[in-house]
Amino acid sequence: MHHHFVNNQFAPPASGQSLPMTDPATGEIYEQIARGNAQDVDTAVRAARACYENVWQHVTAAERGRLLMKLSMKVAEFADELAAIEQRDCGKPVKQANADAAALSRYFEFYAGAADKLHGETIPYQNGFSVFTWREAFGVVGNIIPWNYPMQIFGRSVGGALAAGNVCVVKPSEDACLSLLRVAQLAAEVGFPAGAINIVTGYGHEVGDAIARHPGIDHISFTGSPRVGTIIQQVAAERHCPVTLELGGKSPQIVFADADLDAAIPVIINAIVQNAGQTCSAGSRLLVDELIYENCWIASGQPLKTSAPACPPWI
Repeated sequence: MHHHFVNNQFAPPASGQSLPMTDPATGEIYEQIARGNAQDVDTAVRAARACYENVWQHVTAAERGRLLMKLSMKVAEFADELAAIEQRDCGKPVKQANADAAALSRYFEFYAGAADKLHGETIPYQNGFSVFTWREAFGVVGNIIPWNYPMQIFGRSVGGALAAGNVCVVKPSEDACLSLLRVAQLAAEVGFPAGAINIVTGYGHEVGDAIARHPGIDHISFTGSPRVGTIIQQVAAERHCPVTLELGGKSPQIVFADADLDAAIPVIINAIVQNAGQTCSAGSRLLVDELIYENCWIASGQPLKTSAPACPPWI
């Protein structure tokens, strides 16, 4: 069984219970992960708080950047391994899994460069006065990661939080978490202090709910459905905990009358089928100029036939 990762070591679940990991390609169970609960979350939050107060808040921004760069390079070194884990975990094509591993490395690289560039501002005021703003970390951030792009979303949410001086308690999806457990292990190997990155696996209504309600969580980052995002927002508001939400979208693709259809159609198709359509920016709406609608060619080279009534300017 794959245990939680807390304080730079693997830790068994408090309940001793596990959850099955199912291969999306075959439907077969191939691994077991720890089924976390509120006690596991509390343990991880305490580890994160100790790290933040005793170590991480005293690490300079430049050193945080160096650690993130080391992690970026480590991820690049183990990209094939991480991609293989992500491929089996999520059912991704090899090409997409490789792209996700590369993106994870790039996110850490980007935030490594940004770590020492988070400046305050000097504000003009009356003569004899100096007014400035001072940026401080929140402290312990709860990161709730979805199943469609575990590595990418981990990179951009956890990477950004660490660069700004925070520590993290991460709840990956129960359907896809093995790559993130490996990344946390790599982070420990390159020198991140114990408690900086903690992973608690399990169900959203158990682990995710506990993170949203825990008084020791100072900020919540969530990517997922609008329904769950609303619940998290309401729960966090009761204790005035700030929340960052990414709740998907409906991304339109617009085809104008003078478009090069041979070039546009492959992009249009890829935008909705890429990653099985499980993408927040999936091209789930297609708006076609009425001048070309009746003669629009699909990928097979056959004209699109329709018995629909006359179309409005945009459909």
